Amino acid sequence: MSSERTSSSSSGSYELCKGINGLDKVLLRDARGSSAEVYLYGGHVTSWKNEHGEELFFLSSKAIFKPPKAIRGGIPICFPQFANLGTLESHGFARNRFWSIDNSPPPFPTNTSNKAFVDLILKPSEDDMKIWPHSFEFRLRVALGPGGDLMLTSRIRNTNVDGKPFSFTFAYHTYFSVSDISEVRVEGLETLDYLDNLQKRERFTEQGDALTFESEFDRIYLSTPTKIAILDHEKKRTFVLRKDGLPDAVVWNPWDKKAKAMSDFGDDEYKHMLCVEGAAIEKPITLKPGEEWKGRLELSTVPSSYCSGQLDPRKVLQGS
Repeated sequence: MSSERTSSSSSGSYELCKGINGLDKVLLRDARGSSAEVYLYGGHVTSWKNEHGEELFFLSSKAIFKPPKAIRGGIPICFPQFANLGTLESHGFARNRFWSIDNSPPPFPTNTSNKAFVDLILKPSEDDMKIWPHSFEFRLRVALGPGGDLMLTSRIRNTNVDGKPFSFTFAYHTYFSVSDISEVRVEGLETLDYLDNLQKRERFTEQGDALTFESEFDRIYLSTPTKIAILDHEKKRTFVLRKDGLPDAVVWNPWDKKAKAMSDFGDDEYKHMLCVEGAAIEKPITLKPGEEWKGRLELSTVPSSYCSGQLDPRKVLQGS
């Protein structure tokens, strides 16, 4: 049932096959054994595995792979609206649309050693234009690096012919798999201002030396660094996010009550996930016709170890 594509100058090496409920998905594989899966529905990365075959993303056991419901887990793309910050349905519509494989994307500077990649494209339908009356081309490249790093590059272009600019907010709503949320720390957001979604988006300043989790957590950190680390004590693994064009970072865990209220989320699954999302929310992106915005996310893992009871993430955050 699957058709194999081979590497060429314009399109990466990937396999197109059928996923859950017969939905089309793209499989990316690295020579060392790491892999990623991308559903054309939503342009949605649902799986990222390291060379040992360990799943690095959280995907709910109750995720519903049936349009128009968004897939719960992996990396839903929030566009052209984050959450309910506007008139559209929550998180916009890009995650509920069928994307197409783009076999001749316009060139952009990229690491030529990434042979496992796929280019997807989303353009608005007539129905989309009724709810958000703007013409755009959203190109997404998902690439697997030689070391198993996962890279997502979004390029959004205003193709309006009426001369009108448009504005949007955006997030890569990434669900990381963690062993135990109470044993997780997030480094890199210390002393920053954030909007607390649990307190009507009131603005506060982060006081702690690292983020830890013992109850529901839903914040938008502002003017964040290009690098953020998620340290999983039990797995002795650190996720490193590097981002470009994405000044904000959303950190979310629904905790027990919200988890129980979500039909596509297991009651206890909040213990094993954390969303840390590269985003552009506080200051919406505005594009004039012909202008293009680029937002890039690179995810990698490094081993981490405790030293006298404290993690030493400075090495991670200050490293390359």
